[in-house]
Amino acid sequence: MKAMLLEKVVDMKQDPHPLVLSEVPKPQPGEREVLIKLNVCGVCHTEIDEIEGRAMPAFFPIIPGHQGVGIVEKCGSGCREFQPGDRVGVAWIYSACGKCHFCASGLENLCEYFRATGRDTNGAYAEYMCIGEDFAVRIPEALSDVHAAPLLCAGAIGYRSLRLAAPKDGQNVGLMGFGASAHLVIKMLRHLHPSLNIYVFSRTEKEREFARECGANWAGDIGDPAPVKLNSVIDTTPAWKPVLESLKNLERGGRLVINAIRKENTDRQVLNGISYEDHLWLEKEIKTVANITTKDVREFLELAVEAEILPRVTEYPLEMANIALSEIKNKKIKGAKVIRISH
Repeated sequence: MKAMLLEKVVDMKQDPHPLVLSEVPKPQPGEREVLIKLNVCGVCHTEIDEIEGRAMPAFFPIIPGHQGVGIVEKCGSGCREFQPGDRVGVAWIYSACGKCHFCASGLENLCEYFRATGRDTNGAYAEYMCIGEDFAVRIPEALSDVHAAPLLCAGAIGYRSLRLAAPKDGQNVGLMGFGASAHLVIKMLRHLHPSLNIYVFSRTEKEREFARECGANWAGDIGDPAPVKLNSVIDTTPAWKPVLESLKNLERGGRLVINAIRKENTDRQVLNGISYEDHLWLEKEIKTVANITTKDVREFLELAVEAEILPRVTEYPLEMANIALSEIKNKKIKGAKVIRISH
């Protein structure tokens, strides 16, 4: 089968084409696994973290990608949930132990044995992949493949972030960054809490204009002060500076939720500027989003159908995966990017 392989850690500023189109053996499903013929896979900034070594892959060469949608072609022995012909998706969570107290309490994202799709196992930048049927999710009929793919990560992790931020009607909520995840979060906020005031912080006027089109009450630069103090802020950026800017904009008792698997190291020195009085005092709170649960994905797909939440999508063929990744690396983002593998 065809697949895009990452063979080593690469600085994408030095090599903007880190993935190699290759022929590799087609996988076969093990016990209670399904073999999926993939149609599309969403593109995520986490792939850049893997390529550049911040989220180090478990082995090389590896197939990245964790927003895959396709058709079950074959079921391994013992499968009960799916059968050939079913349309399913694969998210960041590839597996967890299923036995520890985290898994037993619905927090499989915190399992010590959590494995991530495309980082700890081969992922979905390929024509086929296998996954345990407990971690595949059924795709609602109302969603097309290309719209469903970004919902599996950008949407589902945004949904988890929103739950952790716990906004209430009438409050002021901030979104730091306005890419694939935030442009879906704002749709969720408008559906679940119509009376919220939403303040977006983004790097470019083009992104800020997009945010206003999507329903933001106000949009400014990353370093701009919001016109009011914010009850909660969701940070979806890969950088450190927005953490400080978010804290400065928080109301007393406000909460910052950082929606990022990793933060880039290039501006880590800005953390030296943290002031207890300015940034953390008055019971302000920071929470981080750790991975994702299968329940998050399933619940969010239902919400996406109910609220008619669809991402703005740009498609690329499999062999142009490097182009899509380079555009994300170079901040050329409007909505989500999806790789088309087959029709």
